[in-house]
Amino acid sequence: MQAYSLDLRTRVAAACHAAGSRQAQVAQRFGVSVSFSKKLLRRERHTGALAAKPVNGGPARALSAEDQAWLVAYVGQHADATLAELNQAWQAHSGRRVGQTCLWRVLDEHALRRKKKPTRH
Repeated sequence: MQAYSLDLRTRVAAACHAAGSRQAQVAQRFGVSVSFSKKLLRRERHTGALAAKPVNGGPARALSAEDQAWLVAYVGQHADATLAELNQAWQAHSGRRVGQTCLWRVLDEHALRRKKKPTRH
C-alpha cells in the first residue's frame, strides 16, 4: 500500500490544528481515516515530522543466493520433482528446514513451474 503524500499529511495536520476542528470531520473532508489523523498528530508531537516512515523491506530471505542457485540447478536436473520432493532434497542437502512456500517463491522468481500436466481447453 502506498503511503499518503507529504502534501496531504501537511494539509490534514494543519486542518486538525485549526481552532474548533474535530478529527472526524477533518478525516472525512480529506478522505482519510480518523486513526490516520490521530497517528499523524501523535507522530508530529513525538518526532516533529509528518513524513511517512521509511519502508523496512520486510523479513530477510531464508535462502541465500547460493542456496537459490543450488535449488534452480537441482530443478534443472530433476524437472519432474514435486514441491514436497524438492523440500526433502533441500533438507538433505542443507540440513535446514524451510517451508514449501519459500521454495515456491524461488521457483516462481526463476519461472520454474511445477505443473505436470498441460492445460486442457
